[in-house]
Amino acid sequence: MVPDPALYELAQAAGRQMLVAGRRLVTAESCTAGWIAKAVTDVAGSSAWFDGGYVCYSNVAKMRDLGVAAELLEVHGAVSEQVVRAMAEGALRRAGVDIALATSGIAGPDGGVPAKPVGTVWFGRSVRGSAGIETVASVRHFVGNREAVRRASVQYALQLIVDLADVRVS
Repeated sequence: MVPDPALYELAQAAGRQMLVAGRRLVTAESCTAGWIAKAVTDVAGSSAWFDGGYVCYSNVAKMRDLGVAAELLEVHGAVSEQVVRAMAEGALRRAGVDIALATSGIAGPDGGVPAKPVGTVWFGRSVRGSAGIETVASVRHFVGNREAVRRASVQYALQLIVDLADVRVS
């Protein structure tokens, strides 16, 4: 039985895109805590395109495992464009793959502030190409309880993988 049919379908689509593009993926997850990697590995054969994932929930783990600079965390906070970009780039470099996807957010029920309310999630995407590494970041604001925010984040991340796998970086 598939635990979440919608996420499973997106993970399958991501896998098809990654295989066609001949790319490999790594994840760097904070607020999603490995849920993206779990959704991807629910698909049989995902080892052909999924390298692995880093669950870096604490700031210490972000620094230790992904090389995120302490000053980025101090100045911008864990839930920021700068940190999620550094997470994606760190995962890409450490894993030596083609695409990295990172998440950092505030799932709630606590932890939100006016500038970063509960439901704020940053996504970082790094793609390795012949011209080097290209990283982009985007923010989304999801509504609902902790589970809903995290699930929406996973769904959005899987769609980003589908979209990124088809991008041709020269």
